[in-house]
Amino acid sequence: MSFSLTDGFGRVHRSLRLSVTDRCNFRCPYCMPQEKVVFLPRAELLTYEEFETLVRVGSRLGIREVRITGGEPLLRRDVPSLVRRLAGIEGIDDLSLTTNGFHLEELAGPLKEAGLRRVNVSLDTLRPDRFRRLAGVDGLPQVLRGVAAARAAGLTPIKVNAVLLRGVNEDEALELVEWARAEGVSFRFIELMPIGGGPMRGIEHLVPGAEVKRRLEEVYRLIPVQDGDETSPARTFRIADGGGDVGFINPVTEPFCARCDRVRITAEGKLRNCLFDRGELDLRQPLREGAGPAALEAVWREAVRRKGPGGCLDLGAEADPGVSRRMWQIGG
Repeated sequence: MSFSLTDGFGRVHRSLRLSVTDRCNFRCPYCMPQEKVVFLPRAELLTYEEFETLVRVGSRLGIREVRITGGEPLLRRDVPSLVRRLAGIEGIDDLSLTTNGFHLEELAGPLKEAGLRRVNVSLDTLRPDRFRRLAGVDGLPQVLRGVAAARAAGLTPIKVNAVLLRGVNEDEALELVEWARAEGVSFRFIELMPIGGGPMRGIEHLVPGAEVKRRLEEVYRLIPVQDGDETSPARTFRIADGGGDVGFINPVTEPFCARCDRVRITAEGKLRNCLFDRGELDLRQPLREGAGPAALEAVWREAVRRKGPGGCLDLGAEADPGVSRRMWQIGG
């Protein structure tokens, strides 16, 4: 197996974010509009067989990690069957899934049995009334039970992510970390990115990761973790008393584009280099017209060849970077 996906800046691409749906049952204000959301027709979504074919092509080009995303991927019918297909592909060393956790309680066991290794769960608040306002769903108990079910099923290490919004939930940083320590899960704070379609995506809502870190350091001593993975977007710190770790993903204030190793496939088969990309190449049409592996590999190589220095680097203080599609349409 070769590592053929190297761009003009010398970055080798080994990681794939695979979106399986643009639908979501939450309406988080930094991600989706509250109403009048138009989703893709079912016929435009790739089938599980088509996803498998494209990941097999990617594995031959050096893709080693696949994360299933959405929208909310657990809304797609029988996701464990897709996991089983992907887990059987030679060369895929890490298979994970990002979810809002609402349906995780009933699916954690089947996902683990199918070959999923670990999960990332989004959780922006521990307060039921605030959760209801943020997500538009009264679902905090379901999400917390989902995290517990994932731990019981062995989908570990579990990483739980929060987006803090200025004046909305920034006061919960310490509370969220204390909950994560008690639950034995890792916690990550992700800076607000201005590519959502909801009402809160402007720079005025951004809480910089450095600010969150300073707040936590008033209580904890944080020790940098050198885990050897230079491509990771997170800067991780171990809490000095031995109780867990916390990470910061700061794409706006501390862009990590120089070490990016990711490509993305949308639910309808568009290949993208970046969440902030203004272009994409189509894999679905050649796939459905009977293109063989060599032709599909050529699309992958061309996409990576076109990759620029990085979308995050161009953000600056832009409230809207002018991307053609929004977060839920690309895959988080």
